[in-house]
Amino acid sequence: MQNYLIKNITVVNEGKSAVNDVLIKNGRIEKIGPSIQPGIAVTEINGEGKHLLPGAIDDQVHFREPGLTHKANIYTESKAAVAGGVTSFMEMPNTMPPVFTQQLLEDKYNIGANTALANYSFFMGTSNDNTDEVLRTNDRKKDICGVKIFMGSSTGGLLVDNYLTLDKIFGGSEVLIATHCEDEKIIKANLERIKKEKSILEASDHPLIRDENGCFESSFTAIQFAKKHNSRLHILHISTEKELQLFTNMVPLSQKNITCEVCVHHLHFTSEDYATLGNRIKCNPAIKAPNNREALWKALLDDRLDVIATDHAPHILEEKGYERTADGSLQLIPGGGYEKSHAGLPLVQHSLLLMLHYVQQGAITIEKVVEKMSHAVATCFQIADRGFIREGYKADLVIVDLQKPYTITPGNILYKCGWSPLEGFTFPASVTNTFVNGHMVYGNGVWDESQKGQRLAFDR
Repeated sequence: MQNYLIKNITVVNEGKSAVNDVLIKNGRIEKIGPSIQPGIAVTEINGEGKHLLPGAIDDQVHFREPGLTHKANIYTESKAAVAGGVTSFMEMPNTMPPVFTQQLLEDKYNIGANTALANYSFFMGTSNDNTDEVLRTNDRKKDICGVKIFMGSSTGGLLVDNYLTLDKIFGGSEVLIATHCEDEKIIKANLERIKKEKSILEASDHPLIRDENGCFESSFTAIQFAKKHNSRLHILHISTEKELQLFTNMVPLSQKNITCEVCVHHLHFTSEDYATLGNRIKCNPAIKAPNNREALWKALLDDRLDVIATDHAPHILEEKGYERTADGSLQLIPGGGYEKSHAGLPLVQHSLLLMLHYVQQGAITIEKVVEKMSHAVATCFQIADRGFIREGYKADLVIVDLQKPYTITPGNILYKCGWSPLEGFTFPASVTNTFVNGHMVYGNGVWDESQKGQRLAFDR
């Protein structure tokens, strides 16, 4: 394996930024310090004027394999992730077939081992009738990221709305339980009411159908189950101001039994953006009114929100109700419409860059971005040897140039679906190099795919 010496780079790690050298040897961080003399053959990289970050870890992605590979697959989406500085991902079970058995779970790990350019882990899926199979995950707690429960509508039978089932899973699981929290009854009631008020639904109706109350009631329910059984609960994609009262910053993250995540699109978009982006930003839970975004930012900065992720969920343009014209722009397909449009948006290639945009805007520090996208995810999931720039840790590292703008165009999007809700947006920074396990997969536009990512391990 090739060894590297990164010289004179600003290392951002554990709340501090300082210029240092970093030696990468045999896939791990060998030494951090000024003026390192390696004593071994190395490829030297001049890091002057650039920043070195631990690779981002995305705890919620949908890479669509197996069964939905017309939208995406583990290879294409992991490549997009690496290009954006995401070196590890945890992928969700709503594929075809859904991951309802330990064998189907292991099948996905085999795909990851053969095709993922980033490090990988996969969630075990739950239904109303596979509880015994779910609890077998307890025997694999050191190499499975967690169990996923959809407490709002999903696909393929993944909705778990039976309280006896929920009680058994929360009472029996020894691994982290990650929940999608939206109340199905509230959603259906809102939909019926709004359909009586108007004949044609629009994207702007989405946050009224999947509203704040639906999110709050479901999150509250999950927390009650977790408190009853002292379960390890992680609530995904918090999207409302109302839910934030359920979480605390009074204890360190490592001591929290109940944690939560915010996604980049809920930090960036608001309901006002439906007017221009329409179904392109239709997702579950919905992007909501501006007061929610403001509250999410405040809670992120004061540590009630623990980690930042994407919920990367690609669909082809036709499934969103759009087509690309000859000039590269997007236009609505006649007869598409809100109700036919699939929910979800692709984000994993651009999540770190989007947060660096907010660093430039003064909304957050680069140290806080690293904390929420790397350190805190590793701590939250107890990931072994990753998420920090520490001697002895795996060399999952990203070099960013904060002075090199990057504009999203159809030609530089790596998602298999071929589009982004951020098309045309110019970031103030670029990812120049990405190392996964010490291997430079991406460097200044050049790819080396000779090594695949590794299965994440967990200190449980």
